[in-house]
Amino acid sequence: MFIAISIIEDALSALAFVHPIPAITFLVCKLHRLPVGRSVEFPINRLEADFLDKYYKPDKSSKHYYRVSNKTSDRSKHWVAAKYPSTSLQRMRTTGDFADLFIHEKNSSEWGLQQDYIKKLKKLLHQPNLIPAFYMAIWLYRERDWPRNTTIVDIVEGFYKEFKITVDEKRQLFDTTVPEGLDSTSLFQEDQISWDDLRQIIGSPPDAQQEEGGTLALLEMQGVGPAKKLRLEPAERLSLITGDNGLGKTFILECAWWALSGQWAGLPAFPRRDAKANEPKITFSITAKSKHAEEVPISYDWETRNWPSPKGRPTISGLLVYARVDGSFAVWDPAKSYILNSSNGFSTGGYFVLSQDKVWSGGGAEEESPAIEGLIRDWVRWQSRSDQSTFETFKKVLQRLSPRDQSDLGPLEPGKPVRLPGLDTREIPTLRHTYDEVPIIYASAGVRRIITLAYIIVWAWEEHKIHSGFSRKDPQKRIVILIDEMEAHLHPKWQRVILPALLDVREDLAEELQVQLIVATHSPLVLASVEPKFDELRDKLFHLDLLHQGLFGNEVVLNEMDFIRNGVIDNWLMSEVFELNQPRSLPAERAIEAAIKLQTEIDPASESVRRISEDLVRYLSAEDAFWPRWTYFAKQHGVDL
Repeated sequence: MFIAISIIEDALSALAFVHPIPAITFLVCKLHRLPVGRSVEFPINRLEADFLDKYYKPDKSSKHYYRVSNKTSDRSKHWVAAKYPSTSLQRMRTTGDFADLFIHEKNSSEWGLQQDYIKKLKKLLHQPNLIPAFYMAIWLYRERDWPRNTTIVDIVEGFYKEFKITVDEKRQLFDTTVPEGLDSTSLFQEDQISWDDLRQIIGSPPDAQQEEGGTLALLEMQGVGPAKKLRLEPAERLSLITGDNGLGKTFILECAWWALSGQWAGLPAFPRRDAKANEPKITFSITAKSKHAEEVPISYDWETRNWPSPKGRPTISGLLVYARVDGSFAVWDPAKSYILNSSNGFSTGGYFVLSQDKVWSGGGAEEESPAIEGLIRDWVRWQSRSDQSTFETFKKVLQRLSPRDQSDLGPLEPGKPVRLPGLDTREIPTLRHTYDEVPIIYASAGVRRIITLAYIIVWAWEEHKIHSGFSRKDPQKRIVILIDEMEAHLHPKWQRVILPALLDVREDLAEELQVQLIVATHSPLVLASVEPKFDELRDKLFHLDLLHQGLFGNEVVLNEMDFIRNGVIDNWLMSEVFELNQPRSLPAERAIEAAIKLQTEIDPASESVRRISEDLVRYLSAEDAFWPRWTYFAKQHGVDL
């Protein structure tokens, strides 16, 4: 059995008030039997370093030690460099209050403990901040495998024995109490705490390697955008964002793109007019395979009027694709490391914002290094290669994203490329429709949106594999796809299948690939389409709403909602997500509301019943479910329909 992570977290809180000399140097002296009342040759710097290597280096790949003795809440200040024993500890041992504990000649390697070291150290500890023996043992023995019958007393007594703590030291220097209510069930866990688990509590050392392949775990905007504060904690797989126009769905996606890529796809977010000078801030965290998500707060720089990039991201996001509502796309590929010109000089990374025209036709001959060949060229190139693997992947993705059997359009299936009359010398890809093969430049807006989405996903993945190979790395295992207005240009038949298809598109790219989807939508059909696939453990539904605050103004809020399977589309329209009173036209809704109100009157006039009946005939269909209720009421008041 191993010490539970919750107990280790408690130990860190308790040890924060213990000075490094009793927490490190004193224990080293006791462990190696430093004599009392006389000095001997004692390589204290090396012994302290060995002790720190064993007990205070939770990240074995780092050169830094984690100093538990630190009252600051800034976790970065707990990390100390490898030279800590020969610099900071040496200074504390030879100067200041703690120097009186030792017998030591300057510039010598001889050390000893003063005869009255217990009295002096007790005074320096300043009760009640004695050394907490239980929590000291917890930290030191956090990686030890304990027998199943181990008790708290066994742990503490083992600590006293190993470090040769005397009865007098125990009585005067140590807090010998133990937490109440602890038993083996709460004290131990089956698995040893991993570095990734511990890192979530103490953070990463300064020289920690950046993790790759991250997805968005947190996005919080303060003093910027439509709300004073918005906080989004996306789901592992699918996050749906709903809400009325103008409340911030696109704003959230733009900020999510920036958090993941470090670049703005469009105009940077600008602070609110009512924001105080130090208020505008965007905080995000990105989680990778370790599940560790360290929060990165970025404050707006009023002088440069920009959002500065963090000096070192704990985690680099995986491949990132953003389908914007205007038909443009943004792509960020961590495998691409060539240099791109920017307005601020030069920046590294595979970052592209591709207009709709550029997605179709590529960068153009006038650009020195076009980012993309374009859909038209790549489609024909993939189709004509002897190696058909990329084209086969593209065909699979097209097939998966097709509107399926009920659509008159039929599946999206490539035909043979054709030349068209005019000045364009390119061969143009075609799609086989149920009635003919149609060049894609003549495709409808809905078809164009889906084939460009399929193309960008496949192109980005293929480019990522190529550039990963250049760096002798394996391709990422995670991809993040952001989509604004999923339903744009799509027929209702297509809206019912597109999102479930995207959830499964990873199967066409790579077996182990994981996809995080963050989708903004206004469509009840899109919500209904994921009912069979929605997983409460991996998916979330969010709703932006406007709270009316009376004299204090209105405020936009983002709430996570329970995903309720409403079934019929009418029920989705009248749910809290879309908030319609009736799944009918506005005049029909008003006519029904007037009819219901009239039915509550004690003695309604026949003329009023007749007038409302005429409105109902004008706005309701003959099969409307409201008719049986109304016709009976109208007949009772002298009006036959």
